[in-house]
Amino acid sequence: MPTDRRDDSVEAQIDEWRSFTRRRRELTGPDTDELEDHLRARIDELTGAGLAPDEAFLVAVKRMGSLDSLTREFAREHSERLWKQLVLVADGAGPVSDRGVGTTLAWAVLAAVALKVPVIFGLSLDDDAGFYLRNAGLFALAPLAAYLAQTRHVGRRALAVAGALFVVGAVVVNAYPLDDDAAVTALVALHLPIALWIAVGVVYTDGDLQSGPRWMDFIRFTGEWAVYMALIAIGGGVLTGLTAGGLEAAGVDAEVFVSQWMVPCGVVGAIVVAAWLVEAKKSVVENMAPVLGKVFTPLFVATLTGLVVAIVANGIDVDRDTLILFDLVLAVVLGLIVYGISARDPLAPPAFFDRLQLGLVAATLVVDLLVLIALGRRLSEFGFSPNRTAALGENLVLLGNLGWSAWLLLAFIRGRARFTLLETWQTRYVWVYAAWAWTVVVVFPLVFGFDATPRVF
Repeated sequence: MPTDRRDDSVEAQIDEWRSFTRRRRELTGPDTDELEDHLRARIDELTGAGLAPDEAFLVAVKRMGSLDSLTREFAREHSERLWKQLVLVADGAGPVSDRGVGTTLAWAVLAAVALKVPVIFGLSLDDDAGFYLRNAGLFALAPLAAYLAQTRHVGRRALAVAGALFVVGAVVVNAYPLDDDAAVTALVALHLPIALWIAVGVVYTDGDLQSGPRWMDFIRFTGEWAVYMALIAIGGGVLTGLTAGGLEAAGVDAEVFVSQWMVPCGVVGAIVVAAWLVEAKKSVVENMAPVLGKVFTPLFVATLTGLVVAIVANGIDVDRDTLILFDLVLAVVLGLIVYGISARDPLAPPAFFDRLQLGLVAATLVVDLLVLIALGRRLSEFGFSPNRTAALGENLVLLGNLGWSAWLLLAFIRGRARFTLLETWQTRYVWVYAAWAWTVVVVFPLVFGFDATPRVF
């Protein structure tokens, strides 16, 4: 059967299948290409026998066997190769080599150097904390974006878009006359890393602003990067404590070295190193983040259920600090939900974990609604301050994502929708997060003022 007889829907299904095979670290690029050739050949045979293209795809995939079985077979046949992938860096023919390690360390050192450059102009971490707070997102993520641009051979279009976003962020936080004590300044500092992380995504996807699979890959990268950063933070905390203790025992004041050099330089360097670890140490059987997601999903369901009971018992009248805590919990849970979606096999039928995910989405949705009610009461009583407006906007953004996610997940569980619709929704919603983050960074200072006594509406 000629290839041109396949319709666009089958090509889209093959793209989805290939995207999933890329997540299986047992399979290298050539392995995936070989499997795709087999799949396409079987589709051609079946369509030539009279099956419709969609039917041919389903039958061909079924005859090839489940991907889990397939990868187990690869594990048996290539155990030596797989073991080396687990504990060693790939050789020169692979994506990561000794040269890659050198490149990573070079960018980590450059990140640390860039952080200390302002010292030359008289700006210190102690006396000019406001400057470093406003520019923290730039110091942290610009080296990461540059590192990914080099190692992933990103094109000019992606570099231009990402570079423009970083320039806008730098101009806003340094050209606006922001008062260090103003609430809007803290909001800008908190939202700039979110806005710039989308710019990192532009680099990671090579400027593809529409491809769902590529942005889903970036979501998976984000989840594993967060896991590695947490592990590095634990190890770094131990190292910092030992260093400080050793210097103190030797009669040396360790405070300046630890607070001014070791911790800040270590953090910005670790951001690059964690990105390298994601690419260099991908697990063969299963990535860490999905496993952690399956462990923590039921725990968060229980936690959010308790939060619902606590809010209702308190008369849906919670104070400002509690609202901030709830928003942080909602953000963490949303990340858990999105990453759980990204790590799932889109071709697998509904299972128990999908129902657990639906329970988590539903519980999060209820908490978000209750928080919005509490926010509405505070807004009616105190008016629109920068913090209250930001909280309102963020909870509305979360509400939109959670509401439609719950609907799509329920439809999938009931067999009325494909799982890929949920994936597509999450990747497209990235731009809603980006729009809101940039609104807070660019627009909020103009609306609420730059000083510590903002206008209240």
